[in-house]
Amino acid sequence: MSKNLKVGVFGVFRGMALVNNLKLNNCELVAMCDYNEEHLQRALARCDKDVAVYRNFDSFIEHDMDICVLANFFHEHASYAIRCFEKGIHVYSECISNGTMAEGVELVRAFEKTENVVYMLAENYPQMVFNLEMQNTVKTGTLGKIIYAEGEYNHPFNPYDIGISKTFEPYHWRNFCPSSYYITHSLGPVMKATGAIPKQVSCLNMFSPIPESDPVVKNNGDKVSIITTQNDDGSIFRVVGCSRFGGHHNAYRICGTKGQIENLRGMGNKVMLRYNEWEIPEGKEEINCYEAQWNDKDEELIKTAGHGGSDFITARIFVEAIKANKQPEFPFDVYSATVMSSVAILAHRSMLDGGKPYEIPDFRKEEDRAKWENDRLTPFWSTDGKAPTLPCCSVTDYKPTDEQIKKYKMLAGIE
Repeated sequence: MSKNLKVGVFGVFRGMALVNNLKLNNCELVAMCDYNEEHLQRALARCDKDVAVYRNFDSFIEHDMDICVLANFFHEHASYAIRCFEKGIHVYSECISNGTMAEGVELVRAFEKTENVVYMLAENYPQMVFNLEMQNTVKTGTLGKIIYAEGEYNHPFNPYDIGISKTFEPYHWRNFCPSSYYITHSLGPVMKATGAIPKQVSCLNMFSPIPESDPVVKNNGDKVSIITTQNDDGSIFRVVGCSRFGGHHNAYRICGTKGQIENLRGMGNKVMLRYNEWEIPEGKEEINCYEAQWNDKDEELIKTAGHGGSDFITARIFVEAIKANKQPEFPFDVYSATVMSSVAILAHRSMLDGGKPYEIPDFRKEEDRAKWENDRLTPFWSTDGKAPTLPCCSVTDYKPTDEQIKKYKMLAGIE
């Protein structure tokens, strides 16, 4: 395949960043679609040539494209991915693949009916340089059998930093997102490093809402979901969703029977590799602290990309899979994507159920699909106005006060 792949993007606010990295991998943007006119105009101003613009997906999907970037609302990717499958369009889907268990079933069934269509979860954190170093170290076998791993995506925010928001959407997905749902940045890297697949999940949350004197519109006052999985190889993960405790960091640790490797919080790309003193491999010390290096043919391009360079490598993986006419490797394929989404969804159910363990389905198996094919419970409002059927917070009647919303609107300049 020598021609440039033609890209359409649905949801330009985040989607244009994904497109820019696809362009660095010899793709061409041909169409964009968004319901928000302000976002569309801002995206158009960044385009270097004429690009077709659509305000509805039905028209957009008829455009001639090879790839559709799905960067629309976080929980509403599955139905649009299925529409792309039906058109023979490759799918690059950001964040969770499905917002409900039933959508996960529908996504996999639809994918299996397609031919020569590549689906990839655009999860970028496994491609951060320190996570790549951990993966390479695990491959050496010097850590022994991997038995435990941790993943933390910790993203506190200043409630007074309203950002670029100029419109207050009370039913926006961010205002109803449970802490466990934004999980792929924590779970993806440890799945990639270890090869383990979660089979059971349990979860507990810590409730600590923003003070009543501060601006806020979120209906979730939980600071963190502590999620534990038992995996197919007997190992255990301890991960979080999008947490808000302590200082900002992305932290990962992979532990084996002989040693462990972790990136150091607050220390950039530094990693610490440690071995038991009686099991130090040749050429290593008991404690090895060093800066992870790219050692990549595209290092100069990588350094221009977002999220520590990981956005470029993620796009490269996707384009290479299309050119090779094969699905991306674990854990970016449709089956891994639905596992991650199932962990997110069922961790929240576990928390609401006092930490009760839930089995994670394998949607390769029809018997697992049948168990969940009608489960549409959701904490989100849908774009067609359907109300949530689950609470989004551990304190189930929590919501921001009128004063908090008023202060938010005032800071955002909203009438």
